[in-house]
Formats: sequence, structure tokens, C-alpha cells
Amino acid sequence: MRAIHQRITGTAPDGRPYAASDPHLLAWVHLAEADSFLRAHARFGAHPLDQAGRDGYVADLARIGAELGVPGPPRTEAELTARITAYHSQLASTAQARQAARFLLLTPPLPALARPPYAVLAAAAVSLLPGWARRPLRLPRLPVTEAALVRPAGHAMVQAIRWAITPPPPAPAS
Repeated sequence: MRAIHQRITGTAPDGRPYAASDPHLLAWVHLAEADSFLRAHARFGAHPLDQAGRDGYVADLARIGAELGVPGPPRTEAELTARITAYHSQLASTAQARQAARFLLLTPPLPALARPPYAVLAAAAVSLLPGWARRPLRLPRLPVTEAALVRPAGHAMVQAIRWAITPPPPAPAS
């Protein structure tokens, strides 16, 4: 993974150079991923995690993050939240970010048959975003729609995925 990150470089639209191996950018991706998975599990997981479980998850991810080059990854949910909050002032809404969100949500390159389940998962994912992440991307918060349609559909989709990937029980011995 580090070798792949070393090869990804470029220039942002405002002229700033960037590299996927930049420890600051690696940290942001790690933090956002950890937070997103915790939010998804809290809403759609089969069994809720208590505080020790959430902290344990963050600590497990810290080992992976450190191996990928993330400097001092957080080891508790509280540390994760504090580190994400520290990034808020650095985040900016750009036309490219909004265009990418529209592309992923409205016109993903998928076969027609895959689009409805993808739309459910995408809507469920957006419903997990905190306001500070939604507003810059101009993704509306629709509390009634999310509560009445998106969350139940997300739960149904996750249940279907869980069912599809769960191996059948072993056959009884004869």
C-alpha cells in the first residue's frame, strides 16, 4: 500500500502539490474511515458496541494506520473525535468535491440492475454524515425521509448483504 501511495501525486486546482503519502493526508483518510465505520456500525451493525468495543475498534485500526504511515493514530473514540475536529478548519467545499459527490450518488458507472441497491446504500451512507461534512457538499438533511425511508431501507439492505455472505450452517452428521 505504501508503494502505491508513493506513486500518487498531483496538483490541486488551486496550485498546491499533493501526495497520497503525505502523513497529514494519510491521517485524514484514516480518521474519516474510522469515524465512518463506527457511525455505520452504530446505525446498521447487528450488535451495538459499548464504549470499550468502540475504543477497541479504534485501537485496532491504529495499528493498521501506523503501518500505513499515519503518525500517532488515535487509540480511543475520544481521541478520534478530537483529531477529526482539528481538521474541520482545513476542509473546504470545492466544485470538484461537489461534482464527485454528485457523480457517486446520482450517476455511478454501474449496470442498471445494480443501481437501486447502490442507491439505497449511498443514501444510507449520506444519512450517516454529520452536518459539518454534509453542508459543504450541499447534501441536504432530510430527517423525515431519512427516518421513514432511508434508515429502514438501509437496514433491509444490510440484512440482505449479511444473509448473502453468511455461510450455511454445517450439515448434521449422519
